[in-house]
Amino acid sequence: MRNCYNLSVHKETKYLIRVTSNYGNYDGRNEPPRFDLYLGPNFWVTIDLGKHVNGDTWKEIIHIPKSNSLDVCLIKTGTTTPIISTLELRSLPNDSYNARSGSLKSILRAFLSESTEVIRYPNDFYDRMWVPHFETEWKQISTNLKVDNENYYLVPKELLMNAAIPVNTSARLSFTENLEFPNDELYMYFHFSEVQVLQANQSREFSILWNGMVILPDFIPNYLSAVTVYKQSPSLCEVGKCLVELERTQKSTLPPLLNAIEVFTVMNFPQSETNDDDVIAITKIKDTHRLNRTSWQGDPCVPQLFLWAGLNCIDTNVSTPPRIISLNLSSSGLTGNIATGIQNLTKLQKLDLSNNNLTGVVPEFLANMKSLMFIDLRKNKLNGSIPKTLLDRKKKGLQLFVDGDDDKGDDPKMKFLLMIVALAVSAVVVIAVVMILIFLFRIFLYIYLSPFLVMPQIGITSAAISEESIETKRRRFTYSEVVEMTKNFQKTLGEGGFGTVYYGNLNGSEQVAVKVLSQSSSQGYKHFKAEVELLLRVHHINLVSLVGYCDERNHLALIYECMSNGDLKDHLSGKKGNAVLKWSARLRIAVDAALGLEYLHYGCRPSIVHRDVKSTNILLDDQLMAKIADFGLSRSFKLGEESQASTVVAGTLGYLDPEYYRTCRLAEMSDVYSFGILLLEIITNQNVIDHAREKAHITEWVGLVLKGGDVTRIVDPNLDGEYNSRSVWRALELAMSCANPSSEHRPIMSQVVIDLKECLTTENSMKIKQNDTDSDGSLELSSSDTEVVPLAR
Repeated sequence: MRNCYNLSVHKETKYLIRVTSNYGNYDGRNEPPRFDLYLGPNFWVTIDLGKHVNGDTWKEIIHIPKSNSLDVCLIKTGTTTPIISTLELRSLPNDSYNARSGSLKSILRAFLSESTEVIRYPNDFYDRMWVPHFETEWKQISTNLKVDNENYYLVPKELLMNAAIPVNTSARLSFTENLEFPNDELYMYFHFSEVQVLQANQSREFSILWNGMVILPDFIPNYLSAVTVYKQSPSLCEVGKCLVELERTQKSTLPPLLNAIEVFTVMNFPQSETNDDDVIAITKIKDTHRLNRTSWQGDPCVPQLFLWAGLNCIDTNVSTPPRIISLNLSSSGLTGNIATGIQNLTKLQKLDLSNNNLTGVVPEFLANMKSLMFIDLRKNKLNGSIPKTLLDRKKKGLQLFVDGDDDKGDDPKMKFLLMIVALAVSAVVVIAVVMILIFLFRIFLYIYLSPFLVMPQIGITSAAISEESIETKRRRFTYSEVVEMTKNFQKTLGEGGFGTVYYGNLNGSEQVAVKVLSQSSSQGYKHFKAEVELLLRVHHINLVSLVGYCDERNHLALIYECMSNGDLKDHLSGKKGNAVLKWSARLRIAVDAALGLEYLHYGCRPSIVHRDVKSTNILLDDQLMAKIADFGLSRSFKLGEESQASTVVAGTLGYLDPEYYRTCRLAEMSDVYSFGILLLEIITNQNVIDHAREKAHITEWVGLVLKGGDVTRIVDPNLDGEYNSRSVWRALELAMSCANPSSEHRPIMSQVVIDLKECLTTENSMKIKQNDTDSDGSLELSSSDTEVVPLAR
């Protein structure tokens, strides 16, 4: 009935939450699902895929969690099975999309253009999904010049380069929206940018009307600069129909324009989540005893219909967090000691742990739980005496039941049953011992006789390896096809330890990069095999994707998507001849690379360690989106293992984790160290190792300069001071934290992503603040609906 995703989030942080559902008749029933979505214990939205073309849809909400945990639950409401394809969370600036109360459910996000493409990341930094919308009464006007979009909303520049005006220049520009629930409160955000150069005798000035009432008079959009307008307070629409109109003023010579619009309804979530301490405690109990109950998902206490099995809660009213007052885990197969997390259920009145296999002593903390009035510990394997404090509580009215209260040990039927069980167990043990001895004997024969067996010598040219090593043949090319796509290896893109990379063209339309194995490459086939097998199972926007491979006798090649802007090292060094990478662009590249590593560490099963993170392995596409490349040294192992034995230390000098080098133990933290070095390289544009410096290694040099407190000596001088020192300081602190010699003091990649995004937000916010004297960039309408005031920074 209820299945939930439990997500770790940051309390009081604003998130854009999006669920996408795509139904392709996977079950053969041809019955698009209909189900409800809940955020924690509160209803969010009903998804009915039968109402959508092709059986797919997405739903969004802007929500601020009240704790560090968030449950997104799918509720079965009929015969169909709920299905979602993606669940995404994007953190937003806390100064954007402000509602007086509740959360904001998105019902429309449109840009006014004749385009047919949906715009999202990377064009939208916050990965909002913008849908084109255009009507016959409108006319599109555009510019080829870049638009400044720097305000809290960071509307994609592509949207702001196009606008709609009415075909009849004296008419109003009208926009209507019908609400599913007529009484919904509404927030609307209007995004403007003037895209035409106005002559001396031209002017564009208009008023914004809401259901016939002027809410913003005499508005003039900024030329090639974003302005966002919205109301501080929510509005209602007459009988569920909302009408927005833009009307030119009498002194305006040009009609009104609008670039993009967003519409949200207010979602109030009245039901409080279960008390945080109780949730943490019951989760700890669940983990300690490895309880795997289907019902133990989502909020433990509410809604009442989905109360966790074995729990009883007190729920006085919706605004008060429920508390757990009863825990019944009788006959649940519990083993080990009684979970210490029970003592954190401070309102617990009844505890039943009977008929399990619990061992150890009866814990004294049970006596300190003042609300506890009933305890049943019978039919377990507990030992030791009952704590005196617990016996004292029993004298004062506590109902305490332990083994020995009822003497049933002399039952002859029970003795006979136990004897039969003992004989059966003995027989099983004897059989198991015999099987183990046979297994060990076979290993002995293999170890001591294998040197005398003749084994075929297999080299890189053996076709047997090619046939057995890489299972899938979906993307396999012949050597003649490789020669054809590279036009006989005509254009070289670069050189590496693996071999030469050539430019290629596939089917006359797709540009590719072809990496051909050098005959002199040591361990070449091993790395080739590892990279193919890894790239065939990983898929992420920030990892270079594998188009195919060639494994034909002594010809080995890897075919990748072509990254037209080369590697990050060339851009930093100026070899590309392009303009200097701005600080904000460098931060975005760092975020992209961090997201790729985060996916390898936590999005893959088993977890993957790249082992060769460096600036030459960060490739850039035509939009300067960064993708991680070169997986020949990557290793995978089970998530959660602290380390993985590695017979040979691999990596690049300077980027190599000193702890990994010293111990030969590989873990995700080795990539974190390398990323820290990469981040220092991005900030400083210094060589990782430079013996001409006072300190040769970049971490030692940065540490020495940092003692003086002068960040300008560290930052790349090519930036010419065009950066916010606060965001640089935060990035430096993060880089040095990642590059800490001890892995225990390094952050995980998920935290690195969060910190880098905050750096980027800080950089963008400070840019907005610097431009406030020229253009506010965002206007909010006061509650009086007449006065326009600057957005508070």
